[in-house]
Amino acid sequence: MTEIANDRTSRLRAVRSYIKLYLLLIRTSIRSRMQYRFNFALGTILAALIQLSEFLMVAIVLAKFGSVQGWSVHEVGYLFAVMTFSKTIYRTFGDEVHHLERYLVEGELDQLLTKPLPVLLTLMPRSFRVMFGEVIQGGAIMIWALGAMLGSGQVTWWAIPQTVFAVLTGAVVLFAIGLATATCGFWTTRISMLQNMTEDAAQTAARYPLTLYPDWMGGLLLTAIPVGLVNYLPALYILRGELGIWVFPLLAAAACLVLLFALRFWTFGISRYQSTGS
Repeated sequence: MTEIANDRTSRLRAVRSYIKLYLLLIRTSIRSRMQYRFNFALGTILAALIQLSEFLMVAIVLAKFGSVQGWSVHEVGYLFAVMTFSKTIYRTFGDEVHHLERYLVEGELDQLLTKPLPVLLTLMPRSFRVMFGEVIQGGAIMIWALGAMLGSGQVTWWAIPQTVFAVLTGAVVLFAIGLATATCGFWTTRISMLQNMTEDAAQTAARYPLTLYPDWMGGLLLTAIPVGLVNYLPALYILRGELGIWVFPLLAAAACLVLLFALRFWTFGISRYQSTGS
């Protein structure tokens, strides 16, 4: 019993030290970025404008036709905003996972393997950045969309905490998809083309109602590349009252499962990795 207790204590201490180190690395990354404040401010403004202009083009079309497959412009705006927020959280904390190809091609991953910390823990905070442009864009669309639906009585104030839950579970799902995609690089080295399909194209498709697509594609976006779990599935209940309250425990369970799969796949990939110099 004493040995088990000591083992648990040592594990807790290790976790605490990892967390402290992770926060220290994040703080260091933020300070390095803030040294160039003009570039930071300009990049934030441009990112917000680019994202807003993309949705405005869709909103103009929807405003003319009224709705698409029964989904109003405010509901589509909600899908846009939830996806944007979830992606922002994922890319804020896991941006370097998305850019793993550079580490594989240039041999930088070999340096991380020599460090006494888990590779993923060392990798993630190296380019920590708060994506204020995306936050501004997502916030503006979310306030506009939810405000209109609250005003019309389509949703109640419960939609706000439910949306926060959907955004957080969605961020976990997107991180898991990104991590699983990056892990493929341990065998292929180049992963940018695969990321275009599993991340960029899939996330863009999920900004719209999945009923727009053929059944096989909608099923693909809910299972194999489950980006539909990020915004479409919760929107069915939050905005339309469809499915049922069981959607939320389902989302939590699905997020945990895909994250567990991605972490195990990552561990397996690391064990099979061969250095660029080998």
